[in-house]
Amino acid sequence: MSENHTRLAPSPAVRTVDGTTIVALHGEIDLVTAIPLAALLDILASGPQPDLVLDLRPMSFIDCAGLGVLCRARNRVRARHGRLRLVTGNRRFLRILRAAGLAGVFEVHSDLSRALERTRAGDNSLVAMG
Repeated sequence: MSENHTRLAPSPAVRTVDGTTIVALHGEIDLVTAIPLAALLDILASGPQPDLVLDLRPMSFIDCAGLGVLCRARNRVRARHGRLRLVTGNRRFLRILRAAGLAGVFEVHSDLSRALERTRAGDNSLVAMG
């Protein structure tokens, strides 16, 4: 007897504030949700100098497929001379980044207002918990 574990990927909430696109990622970012999320982030990062903030605070789980999506988004944004920030205060997620060798790869903020500040424009290689 097999069970169907198919579920719909949660729709990220996307909004723009002063030219910065904020994407709130809800629920689980895993093998099932990674493909549509990657497609959305590819679109959002397709212009010149994309300015993206990924709000991970509503996220409840991330696996290696989800980490791959974050890395892909970072690489695409950097290739277009843009800026990508992550917003999270989740210590477990930060431990996952360290364990995966990704600590210091992303600019990370604990609150949205700090992520939206322009003081570090262009620097995607920091982990700045503040």
